[in-house]
Amino acid sequence: MARYFIHLSYCGTAYNGWQNQPHSGTKTIQGTIESVLSLLLRSEISIVGCGRTDTGVHASGYVAHLDTETIFDPEQLIYRANKLLPSDIAIHHIYPVDRSMHARFGAVSRSYQYHLHVVKSPFLPFSYYYVYEKPDIFKLNEAASLLLAYKEFFPFCKLHSDVKTMVCHLKESYWIQEGDNYIYKVTSDRFLRGMIRLIVGMCLQVSRGQLSIDDVKLSLDTQARLHQDWSVPAIGLMLYDIRYESFPHNLSED
Repeated sequence: MARYFIHLSYCGTAYNGWQNQPHSGTKTIQGTIESVLSLLLRSEISIVGCGRTDTGVHASGYVAHLDTETIFDPEQLIYRANKLLPSDIAIHHIYPVDRSMHARFGAVSRSYQYHLHVVKSPFLPFSYYYVYEKPDIFKLNEAASLLLAYKEFFPFCKLHSDVKTMVCHLKESYWIQEGDNYIYKVTSDRFLRGMIRLIVGMCLQVSRGQLSIDDVKLSLDTQARLHQDWSVPAIGLMLYDIRYESFPHNLSED
């Protein structure tokens, strides 16, 4: 039984997230890829993803692994799979890896971007969140950088989440502006459910004057929910980089 890492990307707009769901009628990225690979490799294929992404969330640097006894040419499998996969899912690379490598548990960091733009565009309907006002980039970064001083993030976890710890080790948290587009970049060893969308909402509320930096500090110091919390839409969120000790660089650079 050999193990392979798969580097892929997808637009999540039409899917109920990455992970297979027990409910009938749900359409997931994992299930769609497994169906194609099972057909091509002529065996029941299950793949393990580097993590869950919610309904509507995108990925440009997602990593999954598969185990199979079938011998195949990776380049041919990529070519054939991409012909069968829908246009919103693409496989870029398939790597043979050691059996000890695990797409989810072996990841040492995950990086996301949240994209928003302030000028309406018909060419960005699925990967950017459109806001009507121009945010204050200084206030956005003041709010984002504050998070680096903390390790517990209950205020930025979706309610009724079944997790044992609220501890996350953030390595970067900042905003950049590119013309009419604003991009939030965040890297951590793990993220809580809905965490990034709540962080982006908090930053925008600070920019709007609906929250103060002192409000955010108090919330984090007491691990209490913000009185003006806001989970922004999934449409602007994208997973773009997964790092492993055996692959210290971005897999998408290969």
